[in-house]
Amino acid sequence: MRARVSESFSSVPSTDWNALLGDSNPFLRHEFLVSLEESGCATARTGWAPCPILCETDNGELIGALPLYLKNHSQGEFVFDFAWASAYHQAGLQYYPKLVAAVPFTPATGPRLLVAADADEQAVRSLLIQTARQLAAANDASSLHILFPSKQEADELEKEQLMLRRDCQFHWNNNDYSSFDDFLATFTSSKRKKTRRERRRMEEHNIRFEILHGNELTGAHWDQIIPLYSATFMRRGRPPYLSREFFELIAARMPQSLVVVVGYQAGEMVASSICFRSDDTLYGRYWGANRFIDSLHFETCYYQGIDYCIKNGLQSFEPGTQGEHKIARGFVPTLTWSAHWLSEPRFASAVDDYLQREGAHIDDYVDVVWDHVPYRNENDG
Repeated sequence: MRARVSESFSSVPSTDWNALLGDSNPFLRHEFLVSLEESGCATARTGWAPCPILCETDNGELIGALPLYLKNHSQGEFVFDFAWASAYHQAGLQYYPKLVAAVPFTPATGPRLLVAADADEQAVRSLLIQTARQLAAANDASSLHILFPSKQEADELEKEQLMLRRDCQFHWNNNDYSSFDDFLATFTSSKRKKTRRERRRMEEHNIRFEILHGNELTGAHWDQIIPLYSATFMRRGRPPYLSREFFELIAARMPQSLVVVVGYQAGEMVASSICFRSDDTLYGRYWGANRFIDSLHFETCYYQGIDYCIKNGLQSFEPGTQGEHKIARGFVPTLTWSAHWLSEPRFASAVDDYLQREGAHIDDYVDVVWDHVPYRNENDG
């Protein structure tokens, strides 16, 4: 087998790429990655130059791949290394460019080193990592970062001499709930009352919700959704990562993977939450609203998603990064992972030491958070 670097995802046949996927994770599908390119959202111009590594047999059969980008900044990654870049700069070294194996703008765990089911998994993984290091040297890149792999994949990457980093997100798990009320029955009495109060506020403000999949979304819907989505970024002083063209491409190419929650008040769309789904997981990604209404965010981004998962038999709901307010709504701490290789040995040693100390703090944090989940135990009412 041999490995080569491609200049785009669109140069790879979609059937060959998708055949490598062992699950239904929507973000690794060829349609998703190509739509990022074609819409101009993840290109060299935006600092995300595609350079996927492809592992092939001698007869050209694709048996492995690494979704890789050459980057000249650290935006849109959700694993923060700005302090590392600053330290490089202070030492008179260049941190950028760097190589990042990830799905742009998407902090969701999923496979990163894709290997065909009948291939030698360890050999393919090793060749992909070796090729990535060679590509780093050829481009004077400081480092290689593999973001949001599974824990099993992270352990394999550690064997390839990458340093592991862990962080915490808050995920919801479906314990075979028959209804939202069945889910709430697992809460303590006080938390259950608070949640019901938050949901009643939607009725008091005459807000009704609708859930639409990609094939149900029209141009008129996007006319209202995109300004809501964009406003959330603009309030933070930056343009949105993704364009209307990208979402419309996804709606056409992956209609059942796109799930949008919309809230109406007096016939006007006042809130929306753009989500994606696999066969067993809902991924909350982008929300927006054009006015403040108490509890509107919780209903649009969390309760509607939980209700959707219960009704459709999805096993988990990943609503995105950060947000300790998710804990009281039934989301629990869940470790996420990343793997890192730095070409400069002195910095690699310093970062390794930092990651060991940071990891201990993350573990302590997770232990503390578990004391604040809303679920009742045998001593609660």
